[in-house]
Amino acid sequence: MQISFVSPSVAGPGALVFGVSEGAVLAGRAAEADRLSGGALTRAISVSRFSGKPGQMIEVVAPSGLEASRLLIAGQGKAEKFDAHRAERLAGSAVGKLFTSGERRITFAVDAPPGAQIGGAALAAHLAMGARLRSYTFNRYRTKDREEHEPTVNEIAIATTQVAAAKRSFVPMEAVADGVFLARDLVNEPPNMLSPADFARRAKSLTKLGVRVSVLGEAEMKKLNMGALLGVGQGSERESQLVVMQWNGARRAETAPIALVGKGVCFDSGGLSLKTGVGMMGMKGDMGGAAAVAGTIQALAARKARVNAVGIVGLVENMPDGNAQRPDDVVTSMSGQTIEVLNTDAEGRLVLADALWYAQSQFKPKCVIDLATLTGAILIALGHEHAGLFSNDDTLAERITEAGRTEGEHVWRLPLGSSYDKAIKSKIADMKNIGGPTAGSITAAQFLQRFVSKTQWAHLDIAGVAWQDGEHKELSPSWATGWGVRILNRLIANHYEK
Repeated sequence: MQISFVSPSVAGPGALVFGVSEGAVLAGRAAEADRLSGGALTRAISVSRFSGKPGQMIEVVAPSGLEASRLLIAGQGKAEKFDAHRAERLAGSAVGKLFTSGERRITFAVDAPPGAQIGGAALAAHLAMGARLRSYTFNRYRTKDREEHEPTVNEIAIATTQVAAAKRSFVPMEAVADGVFLARDLVNEPPNMLSPADFARRAKSLTKLGVRVSVLGEAEMKKLNMGALLGVGQGSERESQLVVMQWNGARRAETAPIALVGKGVCFDSGGLSLKTGVGMMGMKGDMGGAAAVAGTIQALAARKARVNAVGIVGLVENMPDGNAQRPDDVVTSMSGQTIEVLNTDAEGRLVLADALWYAQSQFKPKCVIDLATLTGAILIALGHEHAGLFSNDDTLAERITEAGRTEGEHVWRLPLGSSYDKAIKSKIADMKNIGGPTAGSITAAQFLQRFVSKTQWAHLDIAGVAWQDGEHKELSPSWATGWGVRILNRLIANHYEK
């Protein structure tokens, strides 16, 4: 889909989108459109419950005399609260309404209300970002009734008086959107189409952007004594992989990198601790953390970020088999610590244990952040609105929280503490891989912390936000959300680029 920035005088055919603040009258370009339409917008508002709240929209077929085919009024909310995120959601909602309507072109003529937190080129760029994120589709496996699912809109224009500046602002945003799309594609793929080796092959395509990609197979991981990761995948016919993606964009090559580590369970049956049939559905998405890491590395490389970053993803399938890992097995991790595996469905932490240790021992990173669809308990605590954040460093935790606030990928920090260690104390090994029936997300994070040395570290439990069933959000039109790419990119842009 083509996105362009045009002069306000170049509206063109198709749908025209205007913004109206809560409690305000039509103003600016919306007022001009109302005048040209003979008061059609005013009449439509007068016979509706439209008040300008966020998410509200009124659609009007354009009267004769206008080049546009239809007019859409979108609520901006209270003027003083209209910011980048609200602008993106407005654009996303409008695109969602019109995407399959038969229209070919949408032009946004949205003005910043007096007192708004955003305007000018920034407003135009964020409108484009919202439209871009909402334009995502995943229809590659449809063969019947495909036409009704295919978008008709193929061009989006953002009318602005600052065309050149808006274009410049949007270039890095579009790179981030492409990274989100990669993450969504990976999570949406069915598991028969995305084995660990398939994921690794897709990661290798990042070399065209200047990313160095290397892949460790099972033989290489055995030499490194990655018994925790390998134990998870030993019941699958598909070989486990560890993919390392390096983007070296810092001005000084020797600058310590930021390490991003992702859980990549390409399908999770639960192993011999088999999930229920219902619980197994959707477990193609248990590699959402790895997908977010791959998408972030793509975004950093595409926008030529001035940072050294390494993305490490542990890719496995957790399957029941005669060779599968058993409850009561003891495995030895790369760190040398031993783990009593009491539940083979608590497998993600085993994958991360070795991936985290590898990241620190091989790259000596400035900080390490892992992402994982790790626990169902985080859903009980936070639902689908926040990811769980755990960290051994207050500054890093605050930076991640602020980045999430800016990008609309919200996190909520939960505690760590030695008092939780007793829950994972093993009678025969250094630790066990599950705790008791309470504080499941915390004890899982406590487990991971044992594989972190003195490095600044944060763990993001994204089990509630990596995909969405039921009603979709304004900027996420598919099952997979691509959560994680925007927050990580913002964190790096704000604090680690030199």
